[in-house]
Amino acid sequence: MLVMNSRLIGAPVLSVQAGGAIGKITSTIIDPNDLKVIAFRLEGPMINRQQNLLDVRSVREYSNYGFVIDNVDELVSEDDVIKISEILKLNFNLIGLKVETKKGSKLGKVQDFTVTSEDFIVQQIIVKRPAVKAFIDPELTISRNEIVEITDYKVIIKDEEKVLKEKAKKEDFIPNFVNPFRTHEPGFAPTDTKIPDAQDN
Repeated sequence: MLVMNSRLIGAPVLSVQAGGAIGKITSTIIDPNDLKVIAFRLEGPMINRQQNLLDVRSVREYSNYGFVIDNVDELVSEDDVIKISEILKLNFNLIGLKVETKKGSKLGKVQDFTVTSEDFIVQQIIVKRPAVKAFIDPELTISRNEIVEITDYKVIIKDEEKVLKEKAKKEDFIPNFVNPFRTHEPGFAPTDTKIPDAQDN
């Protein structure tokens, strides 16, 4: 199912071994070559600043409760995984990129995107329209199939007219796996997933 990137940011990361939350997502790391999230950056009281990256391959499940992994030892540093290290050096950020058609028509800027919760591949980009066009269409939802090129500064799509005719479809994720954090056993209740703020320590 589809989930917004803005919903992933701030989501708790739960450890089966710890029996609760170990941190929360602060950013997504995307490979611009195939528009796939390859890792997440975390922060939290149990997170080592040198090892604060979660490889998507270590995600056991994602649901409304957050991300589930086996234990905190799954986290890696920027140099532990070659592919993650290479992508980080590109300093690529999908949010904020300009969006244009092949003919040069300016559509706006990427303000959000959706990914599939099973493999975290970007499926749609949400484009905030320029002020002149925002009165009619405040935002556009563009399918990855319409994207023809991505540079350091912009996303180029095929055809504006086709995009304008398509209606945005938003789906809620329904987990297919057994999530131990849904039970109300000690240490696994949803209330235990709150990440303490820095000032609470």
